[in-house]
Amino acid sequence: MAKEGLRLPPFGAIWQLSGHNGRCRGVFAFHLLCEPGCCLGTGLSSFKEVPKIAKHDDTRINDEITATRCRLIGVDGSQLGVFGIRDAQRVADEQGLDLVEIAPNADPPVCRVMDYGKFKYQQAMKAKQARKNQSRVEVKEMKFRPKIDVGDYETKKGHVLRFLKKGARVKVTIMFRGREMAHPEQGLNVLERLAEDLKPYATVESQPKLEGRNMLMLLAPIKGAFDEKPEKSDSKDDE
Repeated sequence: MAKEGLRLPPFGAIWQLSGHNGRCRGVFAFHLLCEPGCCLGTGLSSFKEVPKIAKHDDTRINDEITATRCRLIGVDGSQLGVFGIRDAQRVADEQGLDLVEIAPNADPPVCRVMDYGKFKYQQAMKAKQARKNQSRVEVKEMKFRPKIDVGDYETKKGHVLRFLKKGARVKVTIMFRGREMAHPEQGLNVLERLAEDLKPYATVESQPKLEGRNMLMLLAPIKGAFDEKPEKSDSKDDE
């Protein structure tokens, strides 16, 4: 049993022993993992808590590195040479930084001295900015009838053109009802007419196809088709 007055580390913490009698396992999760009579009251001088960094990847840092030696890169990117892993860790500790294994499959593995927490934060911010800069392509839909009149056709064509100008793709749907299914060519004629009218501004990304009672076609905007072109000057140089 532990001597009266001896303070034990709290359960659940990770601790490192120093000044023990050599029989302890050194680092343990619970103080009851020590062998009886090993540390409790016999040669134990201090407990030192080992700091841990929360990680969400497989990168090994600090005491997680299992190699016995490594090729060390300094915090400024300079090549420091081959070090024993303890000596490399000492270099990082003296600067208040982390030892990070960046090339575990090299011989010897390559480690770098860096602020790992700051590095992960910068990586997360870069990834967030990259996602923010990605262009989001919308798909709009415009529905037509196979027997659409000229006025409705021109109005809907104008809406399709407006969507294309904003950079969106447009799914054009022909809706058939009742006996209209007996004449799918009427819907095909509408789609082909629309594709021809919008030829300077859009390409047919998906050809017309019949799905159930609907016929579908997908239009994609032509890059630069809506850019304003400079007017040609009719003025001539005086001879």
